[in-house]
Amino acid sequence: MAVDILIGLQWGDEGKGKIVDVLAPTYDMVARFQGGPNAGHTLEFEGTKHVLHQIPSGIFHPHIQNVIGNGVVLDPIVFRTEMQKLLDRGVDASLNLFISKKASLILPSHKVLDRVSEEALGDGKIGSTLKGIGPTYQDKIGRVGLRVGDILEDDFQARYNKLVDRHRKTVEFYGQTLDLGEQEQNFFEAVAYLRTLKLVDSEYMINEALKNGKRILAEGAQGSLLDVDFGTYPFVTSSTTLVAGACTGLGVAPRYIGEVYGIFKAYCTRVGSGPFPTELLDEVGDQIRKAGNEFGSTTGRPRRCGWVDLPSLKYSIMLNGVTQLNMMKADVLTEFDTIKVCTHYKLASGEVTDQLPHVLNTEAMEPIYEELPGWKVDLNQIDTVEGLPDAFNNYMTFLEKHLEVPITIASVGPDRKSTLRREKASV
Repeated sequence: MAVDILIGLQWGDEGKGKIVDVLAPTYDMVARFQGGPNAGHTLEFEGTKHVLHQIPSGIFHPHIQNVIGNGVVLDPIVFRTEMQKLLDRGVDASLNLFISKKASLILPSHKVLDRVSEEALGDGKIGSTLKGIGPTYQDKIGRVGLRVGDILEDDFQARYNKLVDRHRKTVEFYGQTLDLGEQEQNFFEAVAYLRTLKLVDSEYMINEALKNGKRILAEGAQGSLLDVDFGTYPFVTSSTTLVAGACTGLGVAPRYIGEVYGIFKAYCTRVGSGPFPTELLDEVGDQIRKAGNEFGSTTGRPRRCGWVDLPSLKYSIMLNGVTQLNMMKADVLTEFDTIKVCTHYKLASGEVTDQLPHVLNTEAMEPIYEELPGWKVDLNQIDTVEGLPDAFNNYMTFLEKHLEVPITIASVGPDRKSTLRREKASV
């Protein structure tokens, strides 16, 4: 069997959680392979909205094993709160959740480091969620970090103290004082809770499942354009958000990769700083934000909104080897008479290109648009692909022609049932 992978193709917030939840019933295992509590995967069904930050999105299906892989950075405090919220809703996640011993731990001091380093950047700040993600990955690469398996060792307290002392010196370098307050007590209480759960060598568990013919879905966080290598650097996250990250974040050999589901919105959004070629700083952008309720599920920050950007989508598709596209939140565009699609960029030199330049400088480039007629039909009321309006089908056909990958799922509303499957045809 193979590991199928679900990837965001834009700057995150594409709707990956919903698609995992929709696809999950056909899988035996769902595994998160990177990111941390800066991710917010929203699922909505039976009139209730659920937001998951660190727990895989297959957790609502009792038959599925859910794995937090070694590539994830785990905040025990946030994790414990998330587990309790699920329990309050009648879901005992501890029954089918497994956590890699090699996943990295986010300490309270990592969050302080995140804040002071972001403040020091001033106007050039990255737009960090201040969850301690970046400093934790820095410690991982610097080979000084703590991992989940370390909490089982007798000298864990000493290891913790040594790392916090290291963080204290860095904070003092910025002219501030490391004051953890009650967060330190909360951390150790959460660590004690973590010890009661299923901590495993997940790379063995996943490969054994493959050997036994189990179907596995790997779930990424953030989006491809936030990848630390290929994203809009330096305004990126601290991990590999591409398909390659599933191999290193789960311990899966590349030859076991199967389908790659690329998730994108019918328009574009971004949270935080960084270039955004098709951003709309006018009433149209406000209209999309309002219609799509575009506010961060983790931070609550308003998202920047714009038209769909085909050069960046083609870039992400190429890097990930996408085999199927899933288009989300098409219903948000229902009220527009005309919908624009960016097909190329015009650079300051006058060159017209459909490739991303090394430096994606929004001010030095102009998006070139094609206009398509809107559908002006409430897609929420449509429950079959046969009932979709012609203008909407034309929009999908236009995208497929340029992207050269079929759109096999179209989401026309927030609920689980508002997900229409299309035949996978060659394009």
